Amino acid sequence: MKSFQAFRLDTANQCLWRGEERVSIPPKPYDMLRYLVENPGRLITQEEFLEKLWPKTYVNPELIRKYILDIRKILGDRPDKPEFIETVTKRGYRFIASVVDEGATTPINPTAIEEEIRMETTPSRPESSPRKRSLWKLVLTPVLAVVVVTAIGRQLRVARTERPVPSSNDTSIAVLPFADMSPGKDQEYFSDGLAEQLIHELAKVSGLKVVGRSSAFQFQDKNEDLRDVGRKLGVANVLEGSVRREGNHVRITAELIKADDGFQLWSQTYDREIKDIFAVQDEIARSTTQVLRLKLLGGSGQPIPSSSQNPNSDAYQAYLQAKYFIGRGRGKEDLEKALAYADTAIKFDERYAPAWALRASVHNAMAEAELSDDMQQYREARNDAERAIVLDFNCASAYLALAENQLDHDWDWDAAKGFVTRAEVIEPGSTEVLRVSSNLFWVLGDLDQAIKLREQLVALDPLRADSFIDRAFLLYLAGRYKEALADLQKALDLNPHAAFANFTLGLIFLAEGMPRQALAAAEKEQSDWAKLTLQASADHALGRERDSNAALTQLVAKHAADAAFQVAEVYAFRGESDKAFQWLERAYEQRDAGLTMIKTDPLLKTLRRDARYGEFVKKMHLPS
Repeated sequence: MKSFQAFRLDTANQCLWRGEERVSIPPKPYDMLRYLVENPGRLITQEEFLEKLWPKTYVNPELIRKYILDIRKILGDRPDKPEFIETVTKRGYRFIASVVDEGATTPINPTAIEEEIRMETTPSRPESSPRKRSLWKLVLTPVLAVVVVTAIGRQLRVARTERPVPSSNDTSIAVLPFADMSPGKDQEYFSDGLAEQLIHELAKVSGLKVVGRSSAFQFQDKNEDLRDVGRKLGVANVLEGSVRREGNHVRITAELIKADDGFQLWSQTYDREIKDIFAVQDEIARSTTQVLRLKLLGGSGQPIPSSSQNPNSDAYQAYLQAKYFIGRGRGKEDLEKALAYADTAIKFDERYAPAWALRASVHNAMAEAELSDDMQQYREARNDAERAIVLDFNCASAYLALAENQLDHDWDWDAAKGFVTRAEVIEPGSTEVLRVSSNLFWVLGDLDQAIKLREQLVALDPLRADSFIDRAFLLYLAGRYKEALADLQKALDLNPHAAFANFTLGLIFLAEGMPRQALAAAEKEQSDWAKLTLQASADHALGRERDSNAALTQLVAKHAADAAFQVAEVYAFRGESDKAFQWLERAYEQRDAGLTMIKTDPLLKTLRRDARYGEFVKKMHLPS
């Protein structure tokens, strides 16, 4: 990870970030920007760009200038007053911004944290030197202050490199992103979409472990040894391929390979017109599962039915564009583009159920990100998902969109359970089914089952930071702090800027009676409401009521409309029950999604002895 001003270049995942928002940048401009950032202050000639970046591919030299203009536009740079890229007339270009390499980190050490807890909670012995204790604090506290962005120590590093391991019964598979071999290298959305659709199709086969998209797509454009891919993803088989598209003609090559020895189990090349793409997808999925069933599953596992959806090619391409943008992140720009492409797909074919289901998912995501009127977004999501099911009773993504709608807004737990169950019948190996099902058990207060489902999800999506953060939060709720710390470290190893990792760490420190360390974690948290919630609570624990009031005042002033539940948490933690219940009622009126934590949130434990708490739980139709 390399940072310059407000930008971060994630070289591991080949993407560009501005703050917490992922920035859209085409592949070739990205390659040029990366080369410039990796060689700051040095003059790069046009010839060097061509030699280093595209040694075996013809690139018109005039395009170098165009790519530089594209990069400047993306960064907001001006050629007359450059902040990032300086043009040296007739010679080349130089990257002039200061670059910081964020690769180096310091480890989170659960043992050190436990020692700090012991020291802070155990009375000191008479013979202990106060000066020595003070010096020890001075040494340890800075370590704990940076603990929020660091690795977990040698033992956990060894464990992490050894896991996951390939499935012993060989019933596991990863679908890698298909390579874009098109002449213009502009069909990434199409090749990615094909691979993602195959993941969904294979997830319909019971008994087959299918790695989730987020982890499988970590290997895009990396040409990594398949044995390493199999080890890192914990699978025995890999499906990979390529797409070459020219106009309406497409050539697709697919190969099913054993990861441990590279033995090819099956391969096929398809030369088709774009209108036949659904038939090709069905054929690849059926051929793959047939081979796996005969060679690995012993003939068990149901066959994949042919797709009942066959929209025109324009609708399908717009749908893939929408999937591409929602897969990139949850930033405002990406979600708006995803919604626009979903609308375009529906205009081309209003009976295409997956486009309606995707539109529902985008509306849910917009509501969760509070990008517009939450109530309206949730209504749109519900209507779109119901429309998708009318068009295709077996559209799993539509049932999941409805389940999330019930969990986050309507609070009809029985309906949510029914939708999740239906989705699980359709796609038993889906990572999204596991995620939503885990959330349902969490809301209902069954943390053990919620954690078990998250463990299965991590096994299927082992390279996704969010998988570990979500499990860490559940482990925190269950009081299993050491395990939670290990998961937070894994998340930060995968993404040093992972959202809410520091917030969860701060909550663990707060629960363990370490408010100073909680404040240090708060300083690293990028979510404003999460940071203020931690600060107000930790300052109160330290007896600094003026500072606690100041943070709480800011929280109310800036987030009364979107974080009423967090305000209630702070008041409950401070022992101000009346105000806590007032804000819980406000959160209820606003349909604040945070209320789904009402049964499990440790910050609310002071309220559970109050009769009003039982009444509130009953009002939310949750089991007492």
